[in-house]
This record gives sequence, C-alpha cells and structure tokens, in this order.
Amino acid sequence: MDKLQSTRPGRRAVLRAGAGLVTLLAAPAVARGQAKELVVGGAAGHKPWVEATVAPLFEKKYGAKIIFEGTRSLVNLEKMQKNKGKQYMSVVQMDDPVMILAVKEGLLEPLTAAKASNLPDLLPGSTHMDGMWANYLQPWLGVAYNSKVMKTPPTSWADIFDAKYKGRIIIPSLQNTEGLPNLFAAGMLAGVSVADAQKDTDAGFKKLATLKPNLLTIYTQQPQAFNLLEQGEAYMIAPAMSSYALERKAAGAPIDLAAPKEGVFAMPSGIAVIKDSPNQELAFAYVNEMLGVELQSKLAGPTFSLATNKVVPRPAGLSTDVRIHQIDWANVAAKRTEWVTRWDREMAR
Repeated sequence: MDKLQSTRPGRRAVLRAGAGLVTLLAAPAVARGQAKELVVGGAAGHKPWVEATVAPLFEKKYGAKIIFEGTRSLVNLEKMQKNKGKQYMSVVQMDDPVMILAVKEGLLEPLTAAKASNLPDLLPGSTHMDGMWANYLQPWLGVAYNSKVMKTPPTSWADIFDAKYKGRIIIPSLQNTEGLPNLFAAGMLAGVSVADAQKDTDAGFKKLATLKPNLLTIYTQQPQAFNLLEQGEAYMIAPAMSSYALERKAAGAPIDLAAPKEGVFAMPSGIAVIKDSPNQELAFAYVNEMLGVELQSKLAGPTFSLATNKVVPRPAGLSTDVRIHQIDWANVAAKRTEWVTRWDREMAR
C-alpha cells in the first residue's frame, strides 16, 4: 500500500508547479504490481459518466480496467457487509449517511495525504470522520421553479411560505435525503444560525408547520414531483437538487433552479476505499484521481455539481458570492429517526 507513496517523491510540489508528469510516470509503477482490474461500486446514475469520462482516463494512466457496478448506496453497503474479509469491490461511491454506517462497521480504509495526495486540496468540510471518506462532487440544493408561471425567480427560502402560492408548493419527505435541509432552512428563517438549526430542529419544525396551506404535495418519488412542476401544477419545489433540476432544464423542461440569498446546501457524494479489498494501491489511485483537478473539471459541468477541489471553479449559473452550507451528516445519522417520527406526526398527516 505504501508503495504508491514511495514511488512518488515530491509529487505534490511538482503538481503545484502545474505538471501532471509525475502522475503519468508513477501510474505504471502502481499498475505493475497489481492485477489490472478494479471494481468500483456506485449509484446506477453514475454509470454513464464513469464509463464515458472516468474509466478512459484512469485506464490510460494506470493500465487497469475499471468495472463499475451501478446500484444504490444501501445495496453497496449490503455487498460490503456480506463480503467482509473477502471483498471483491475496492472502491465505493456512496451518499454520506451510508458512509457513516460503513465506518461504524469497520468497512472502510482511511484516506491520507500519503495515499491520496489531492486530499489536502479539497475545500473545508469535504473530508469526514478523520478521513474515512471524502466528497468528490457535491450537487447543490436550491429552489426549483416553473419559469413559465413564475416570471420572477424566487430569491429566498422564505418565498415558498408566501400566501400567494397557496397549494402550489412541493417539498420532499424527510425520508428523502434532499428533504433534510428544509428543516435547517426553516430554522434559519426562524432566526437560528444554520449550525444551531442542525443541532436543534425545534424552530425548523415549527416554521415548517406554517407551510401546510401552501403545500400541493410532499413527495417521496422525485420524478413525479417534477412532472407536476413542469406541467405548472406546482410552482416551486424546495429544496431541489441541481443534478436533477438542471438536467431537466437542459433537456428543455420549463424549469430553473434558484440559489436563495441565505445560501444553498451541498449534497453528499462520497468516495472511499474498502477495507481489506483487492488492489488497494489502485483503489487509492482511483480515489486520488476523483479528487483531482483534471477529473473534477471534466465532471462538475455535466453533473451540475460543485467540485470539491479548491482549484476548480463553481459551475455556470452559481455565483461566487452564494454561500454554500455543509451538513453535519454524523448528526443527521444520530437524529434522523427522531426527526422522521416528528415529521410523520406533524407534517405528513
């Protein structure tokens, strides 16, 4: 495992000077000592861009074949649990809440700068639980709106509470990961800081209860909610993910995504090396490439996501002065059951 480090003396200094030459020279050394195959588990929706963009770049540099298994984060977790001690996957790309479960079961190998030299170049908040995993991209959450019926875009999370939108608002269920920031945004509107709103959600719940007259529906199935938005039955969905809303916009749907003045929330797209997995040098090399400038620059635009590497600029349409709120996913994991119970009692009836 440490072979990767020993084959690349002074690599970070060289990279900072703008050269990718060391990576190119070191990569074959990695591949020489390994079977040239790496199994990566991720979301089914990742498969097109992994196979079109990531795999060709990685395979050319390292001479190793990428086999991508696309499914859901929880299914990947089950695979890791069932294969503990005899893993066949080496890398997982999963949501942060599922990463937390994997850490608790001792299924992940920590990332370090020695094994993934791009790790120190990530934005604050991109590495979690002492480096057990890192975020390589982050879709952002704003307010999606129908651009035909709303000539003036929303500018604040408070807009969905405006009485003139009675029966025109859709929100995600709290069982959906993208629904959680509603609690925190509502807490901010009630006068609580975003940090405190994540620790104590009482103010957020009370504020959300006032939204009921404006609700058209609460969704658990995202495509159905966007159908209502695109047809003009709903005027706004809050929050909505950039990776879905802006993809629909690019496909010609009459919708757009606004970044509220209070800030947007970053969603979790994590990557980690599986403990006791095969080809670990290649696994760390894969993670390192995903955290690097070259791949993030290629992926941020097409996936409508924020890059986590400091050097890669924000995607088009998201101003540099928009605040990006990071979510404390460890706190979410600890409190989510309690929150969902209260949500079912106060919002879903």
